[in-house]
Amino acid sequence: MTIVAVKPDGDLSALAEIHRACFAQAWSEDALRDLLKSAGTLAFHATGGFAMARIAADEAEILTIAVAPDARRKGIARTLLNETARQAGARGARTMFLEVSETNGAAIALYRRAGFREVGRRTSYYGPGEDALILRTELSLLPLGNPKASTRI
Repeated sequence: MTIVAVKPDGDLSALAEIHRACFAQAWSEDALRDLLKSAGTLAFHATGGFAMARIAADEAEILTIAVAPDARRKGIARTLLNETARQAGARGARTMFLEVSETNGAAIALYRRAGFREVGRRTSYYGPGEDALILRTELSLLPLGNPKASTRI
């Protein structure tokens, strides 16, 4: 699987389309471009999916991981998550955070397998009655979630 860094001056229409297929409150091309132009933001694309994160000091935050419905269950999200974590670690991040809907069982399972643990909750973050779980992991394992690895990302 080929992973490509996303540039703010590139064509972001495919990413916006993927995001629209995944989320009710999807980001437009302009919103994606604005995020990519902000300091510390990085994104990676693979056929059928993309991930975007922001790094501030020694922390990284996953802003989104989106995989088109017809491309799911092929390891794309896991690969994008691992590449994002690797790149964030290479840029000095020591921890990574994200928010995920408590109703998104597939994403929660992916993140837990990767070593993320719940550290908080945002009540009704995704709408009435739909909380966001705040998850966190250390960026000291390679690949993410491998307890036998001891190499720094």
